Amino acid sequence: MKESNLQKIQNNLRNKFSKLGVKMLGPETIYFSKDTKIGKNVTIEPYVVFGAKVRVGNNVIIRSFSHLENCRLENKVEVGPYARIRPGTLLKENSKIGNFVEIKKSTVGKKSKINHLTYIGDSEIGKFVNVGAGTITCNYDGKKKNKTKIKDKVFVGSNSSLVAPLTIGERSVIGAGSVITKNVGKKSLSLSRSLQTEIKNYKKK
Repeated sequence: MKESNLQKIQNNLRNKFSKLGVKMLGPETIYFSKDTKIGKNVTIEPYVVFGAKVRVGNNVIIRSFSHLENCRLENKVEVGPYARIRPGTLLKENSKIGNFVEIKKSTVGKKSKINHLTYIGDSEIGKFVNVGAGTITCNYDGKKKNKTKIKDKVFVGSNSSLVAPLTIGERSVIGAGSVITKNVGKKSLSLSRSLQTEIKNYKKK
């Protein structure tokens, strides 16, 4: 079967990156753009797609089923599996983006972790931040996009909604299951939960 023009372009790009030392697991499943730039000692697992304007630093791991577009990954970053890195995103050195995480127009600081099931949009995240599973930045109010700023060494508990515009001060903790609508001072614990109600010996009517 004759090789299509798209296949030819992709095979040429795969060969180019292979010669540059990029380790590709299942290279036939990986798709590059003509302007993709990749550093040294990078590992790319199967079924990864690079859209336009992606720059990848050194010692980076991109795991399976991830999609990247118009973003920059600094050195020693880990992404995926099943991550979507959208335009305007900067992932700083040693940051980690896990499975089912979507990031758009945001900066994630050095050694910060967003491990699973999270949406981060229009945000500035500092260093050593840990964002728990199920967290979302509520960045759109129906008319305009608003910004979330999370300072260094913040811990965001799982299943939290951060309603922008919002600033969370350094070394603060957000309790799991919270909806945060006001700025949080540094070294603070902030949470918002309804009281748990328990009815003893309950019987359905």
